Amino acid sequence: MKKLYLLMVIAMTIISCAHNENSTASIKGTWKLFYGSIEENDSLQIKDISKSDFIKIINASHFSFFNQVKGTSESFYGGAGTYTLNGNDYVESLNYIGSTDLRGHKFPFKIELKGDTLIQYGHEKVEAANIDRYIVEKYVRIK
Repeated sequence: MKKLYLLMVIAMTIISCAHNENSTASIKGTWKLFYGSIEENDSLQIKDISKSDFIKIINASHFSFFNQVKGTSESFYGGAGTYTLNGNDYVESLNYIGSTDLRGHKFPFKIELKGDTLIQYGHEKVEAANIDRYIVEKYVRIK
């Protein structure tokens, strides 16, 4: 009986570890923004994404993003860094970006994964860059 109990505990531990690894793995991939909103002061701005492509790439330890206006070489920007994920608490450490006011800043977000949709939302506050806003971003996984 003790052997059966021990086997059950080992099996449950393995299944539990596999589940935690899969939850982290599930955000890995390439994502395309299809909705974005910014709430700042008393206004709500819905991003017009019809004229640009905003892509986010997430691997086991790093993220990157870039935006390119369609049909032009103008208005390209991007950034990258590391992230941590604990449940649905997702924190981006922005290490690589043109703006020195944003470089090294940590952005805490909540995330939800619904099928092939990644929803990221939270409060962005960087006093040096005069940023104090709430954002919602929705991405679809690119296959």
